[in-house]
Amino acid sequence: MEAKKPREEASPMARLHDRRSRGGTVQPFSVEPVTLIEEVFPQDTNAYDTLFGGRLLSLMDKAGGIACAKFAHREFVTISIDTLTFIAPARQGDLLEVTGQVVFTSTHTACVKVTAQSMSKSDWERRPICEGYFFFVAIDSMMRPIPIPQLTPEGEAAEREWAHAEELRANMLRNKAASKA
Repeated sequence: MEAKKPREEASPMARLHDRRSRGGTVQPFSVEPVTLIEEVFPQDTNAYDTLFGGRLLSLMDKAGGIACAKFAHREFVTISIDTLTFIAPARQGDLLEVTGQVVFTSTHTACVKVTAQSMSKSDWERRPICEGYFFFVAIDSMMRPIPIPQLTPEGEAAEREWAHAEELRANMLRNKAASKA
């Protein structure tokens, strides 16, 4: 009688890949946005009791990076920020709601549209204060770019965001090439 060979188990990553593959491409883990909420404290404000722009930028970058990590289950680093628009100030004591949503992907890069709103605790009404597009690249432990799952825009609004982010990326690459010339 022949002895049975032990059945080889697929690695956890192989099983994960099998579950997430459709047509040979790896699907995103999540396309849901990420939202961070912070309070504006005295150390976050300038002489006018309004939020430092750098503090807001830091929170927006963090929300964008977390959105990418949630989307692809990879480590990401920021490579570019584009069309950052400051709309209104946030004041000491306000709450900040910062939301990041992946709107575009290329082989190694994800673009996240990040919006920030302030809320006064007196009326809890949201007021837009800033928005921008943050580009991130996925990296391995040696800081080399690695592939990411690809986003498929669904719906007219998502397709418009995709096209806008794709145009921003093309401009970024042109500027990078021109600066090397």
